[in-house]
Amino acid sequence: MASGVILSVEGTSSTGVPRGRALPWPLVAVVLAAIGLAAVLVAPVGTSWLERPAVAAWRTVCLAIAVQALPFLLLGTALSGAINAFVPAALFSKMLPRRPALAVPVAGVAGAVLPGCECASVPVASSLIRRGVTPAAAFAFLLSAPAINPVVLTATAVAFPGNPAMVVARLLASLATAAVMGWLWLWLGKEKWLRAAVRHTGHQPGGSRWREFRLGFQHDFLHAGGFLVLGAMAAATFNVAVPRSVLDTFSGSVWLSVLFLATLAVVLAVCSEADAFVAASLTGFSPTARLAFMVVGPMVDLKLIALQAGTFGRAFAWRFSSATTVVAVAASALIGGALL
Repeated sequence: MASGVILSVEGTSSTGVPRGRALPWPLVAVVLAAIGLAAVLVAPVGTSWLERPAVAAWRTVCLAIAVQALPFLLLGTALSGAINAFVPAALFSKMLPRRPALAVPVAGVAGAVLPGCECASVPVASSLIRRGVTPAAAFAFLLSAPAINPVVLTATAVAFPGNPAMVVARLLASLATAAVMGWLWLWLGKEKWLRAAVRHTGHQPGGSRWREFRLGFQHDFLHAGGFLVLGAMAAATFNVAVPRSVLDTFSGSVWLSVLFLATLAVVLAVCSEADAFVAASLTGFSPTARLAFMVVGPMVDLKLIALQAGTFGRAFAWRFSSATTVVAVAASALIGGALL
């Protein structure tokens, strides 16, 4: 384990961290970043450089992203702790097909039952892996849950009134991306890319389940919450730094507009329950490009990459997010070209 500094964890966490072991340096850096962000957000109004319009806009966007995602992160970490502490591991084996290749699409469809955003799906997927679910199926669930749940699809229908094809295209492209990524993990994925804490499985025999739930919730929320702050800061920086004229430059080309909106979805880090309204406002872009924005965003954005890095490890996050972006753009182009 990477060497830590002063911070430590009391007791033994649900991931098997012994009492008093120092936290890894990435978490310490995240905690310090969160403290710095809080200092900027609550700094006295009289501080002259904080009153500049660009800085004020950065503060507003950063705070909006963090506040928007926080309830779903709380939901996800609570579900993660509950699954790890209370749900028997045998239940997941019974629910999913034994063959991993079949378990992947079933898990992708099951993502419709979690009415949350991508912040909630990461800790839940981590808990599923710890409970013995094949990582490929857990990752299919991770990608599909924030994109095809009823809340997101309803928001898409409201944002694109009279255009049911957009809702169907989003559903199909998201499911296709989730399934393909699950199968790619079965084919090319390596367990060593996942940090050891995620590979740990099961409830500790003889321990208090409520204590395990509390420690698991505490560990997941503090870890994922810190990386959420970093992602929000990066997304806010892009929002402020990139001028509106850049958007107009790319809207004229069919292929460039798809790639540009896919990239924009990554850096804007809009919650999946609100991204349809952002996409609908981008009227200068083609329907396929706006579809790519809605398919890529819930699966790959700055805060999600940060959350994945904090939960599964950086070796996993960069490989998985890069491959997911390529597959999501391809699925959006194919399905959008056929339906829209």
